[in-house]
Amino acid sequence: MRKSKSLINNLDWPLFLGFITLIVFGLITIYSVAFNEDHPSLFSFSEKYGKQVIWICIALFLGVMVFLIDSDIYKKFALPIYLTTMSLLVVVLFMPPINGARAWLGIGSMGIQPAEFAKISTALLLSKYISALNMKQLNSTNIFLALLILLIPMVLILLQPDAGTFVVFTAFFFVLYREGLTFDPFLLNFVNLIPKVRFKQTWLGTHFIPILFVFVFLSIITLLFGEKNIPVIPGVKLYGSFGIITSLFLLAGISSFFVQRFGLKRARSKAQLIIILCFILGSGVSLIVEKSFGSLAQHQKDRIELFLGLKEDPNGKDYNRYRAMAAVGSGGLVGKGYKNASVSSVRTNHVPESETDFIFCPFAEEWGFLGSLLLVSLYMFIIVRIFIVAERQRSQFNRIYAYSVGMFFFYHFAVNIGMNIGFAPVIGIPLPFFSYGGSSMLSFSIMVFILLKLDSQRRHVLR
Repeated sequence: MRKSKSLINNLDWPLFLGFITLIVFGLITIYSVAFNEDHPSLFSFSEKYGKQVIWICIALFLGVMVFLIDSDIYKKFALPIYLTTMSLLVVVLFMPPINGARAWLGIGSMGIQPAEFAKISTALLLSKYISALNMKQLNSTNIFLALLILLIPMVLILLQPDAGTFVVFTAFFFVLYREGLTFDPFLLNFVNLIPKVRFKQTWLGTHFIPILFVFVFLSIITLLFGEKNIPVIPGVKLYGSFGIITSLFLLAGISSFFVQRFGLKRARSKAQLIIILCFILGSGVSLIVEKSFGSLAQHQKDRIELFLGLKEDPNGKDYNRYRAMAAVGSGGLVGKGYKNASVSSVRTNHVPESETDFIFCPFAEEWGFLGSLLLVSLYMFIIVRIFIVAERQRSQFNRIYAYSVGMFFFYHFAVNIGMNIGFAPVIGIPLPFFSYGGSSMLSFSIMVFILLKLDSQRRHVLR
């Protein structure tokens, strides 16, 4: 009894109440958007809002069970949990496809997505592995194993294919960056083979997150100019990635000239090596993006091209995005009122999946800009609160796991809202605790209750 009281007293109540508020708002919105006059009861289990009630009850029950388990269990059994979810990701590849993807395990209308639970198991195992490392004595084997933990689920999820969850897994790279895990051991093995060049660390390895943003920008440029002639120099135009690579070559040459002419003598060789590596990596990214884009299914190409503005099809393949933006905009300042959504209602079907991936549309239509601002503020509060919880952890295992949860929430929140207002491509990412669906509700509930449990026992953990 005393232990239970201690756990409750140490519970992070602002975070817990924030999650409960999201669940309530989400259920209210699902009830509104999917309302059926023939089955008006919230507990009509034949309707989606009734099924969501069941998922919420199961999620809260599992959450309580998770919270009562000793926190050492999650670290001790991280590997078995990880192997179990990886096995499920393999099994799901042999299941019949649903909506073009082999991502579901289940019978009839009831099923789960193993990829949702793979986020938890990967976060646990990665937290356990990194917390056991000596961050001042990292080697290429350490980096390789950490990346392997991430790449196995990412590859299996890509094979389904589930582009949305694949993108979410890139959140782990920010967690690695926060913990000081860099690609230096890999790069140093190669660059130190060059005569008269000795690095203790590399600029590329220690700043891979900023470099990642540069590569994302370069990837977008490649897609934008993939089928256009690029004016490299006046009077000379080159096609696609070849033009981009030539442009990078000219930029590298000019940079190398200025380094050789004006740079410090003792730093010239290292600076020029960095320029060469940037050119090689940038060229590689451009080629890979161009080839990868060419291998995508046509509907995936269409989504990317529509998002980048390379084509327009408001009444065809870009219907979802245009209707979603119309629904959000139609809410005005204060909205149309509860259960008065017309553009995004399930009954009108103007916005397909308005109870799942596009759940923000009916909420924005009913509650307007002010209600949307309140919801966005609530999500931002929860995300910031998770990072505050992460920073106060004594255990590195707890901190890494907390940052993983925080980045998951940020990715889902940013991409989902971005999809609804036209700022992100439609890749099928649910809004945590808000969208209709069992897998998302269960996985995020378990994820959060593990975090609450780890935080409640933080004072009993040695550094």
